[in-house]
Amino acid sequence: QPEVNAVKLAAEEINAKGGVLGKKLEIVIYDYKSRPEDAVNAVRRLIDHDKVIAILGSASSGANIATAPLVNRAGIPQIGTLSTNPLVTVDEKGKVRPFMFRICFIDPYQGRLIGYFAAKELKKKKAAILYDVGSDYSEGLKEFFVARFAELGGELKGIWGFRSGDVDFRAQLTEMKASGAEAVALPLLYKEMGLIMKQAAELDWFPAFIGGDGFSPSMHEIAGEAMEGSYWVYNMDLLNPQMILLFSRFEKEYGRPVTEPSNVAYAYDLITWVADAIRRAGTDDSTAIRDALEDTKDLRLVHFTLTVDKETHNPLNKPAAMMVWKDQKLNFLEMWAPQDNF
Repeated sequence: QPEVNAVKLAAEEINAKGGVLGKKLEIVIYDYKSRPEDAVNAVRRLIDHDKVIAILGSASSGANIATAPLVNRAGIPQIGTLSTNPLVTVDEKGKVRPFMFRICFIDPYQGRLIGYFAAKELKKKKAAILYDVGSDYSEGLKEFFVARFAELGGELKGIWGFRSGDVDFRAQLTEMKASGAEAVALPLLYKEMGLIMKQAAELDWFPAFIGGDGFSPSMHEIAGEAMEGSYWVYNMDLLNPQMILLFSRFEKEYGRPVTEPSNVAYAYDLITWVADAIRRAGTDDSTAIRDALEDTKDLRLVHFTLTVDKETHNPLNKPAAMMVWKDQKLNFLEMWAPQDNF
């Protein structure tokens, strides 16, 4: 819902200034219910019935991997918001999927950063990982965390899994506690991470929890005080003045504060990016728009300046922010760039 509202806000602002190439942007929205099969059905309808010229979303790697063959055959560009698995934009042989793009960083990047931060910044020697079996996002983060933590001399005490929909993690946490792990990597989404921290505290276990961009400030409603001192790789600096201004406009428009800041910023910036590509293409032809998206260089967005890597359709320069939850709020620690040695 935050992405839907951010997209509407951006489109309304562009349309109020005359739209793009003399036409107003029209937004068509479908809910895929976090299921890849529903995402495929929605994309088919967007292409065949609604005749869209570009598709924004989703936030799910699994959904976008599932829809990639459809958009590539149809020649309609699709841009993921938080779909971080590399296979969203490149196939198993490393060849770019011509009509698939993303605005976020990828799992190898944040997985390696989590591993580095645990070993080098927090100086933890023993770590465990709890992941969602069957989730492309969770699997990707797990793989690269495990590799990097081991490279830096860390001892992995074990890998524990669960199935999407599980809400009781006490059995896994009891074993993890007994293993002697000092840190726990959580390559998960916010609901599960909140429950895990809460249940660990109930077991009187307080390791250093470190998670990726599945984080949400809303986790505090689930985890409560157990969330204090946890660390998160986030996808933007929330203290950026442009971000604060965007969130202020969002709150004024919808009458409630932003609870999912990254979703709002990503979705808003996607509209800006697509509108810019249409202008540069000079047409609403989807192939020309695809070419313009690929040729994007130094485009100033709200949360960063975008240049696209033509070989992968990833942002070349997407930074990550390391954050800590302290005093019941998210606190900025430092920024990391892809070229940093971690």
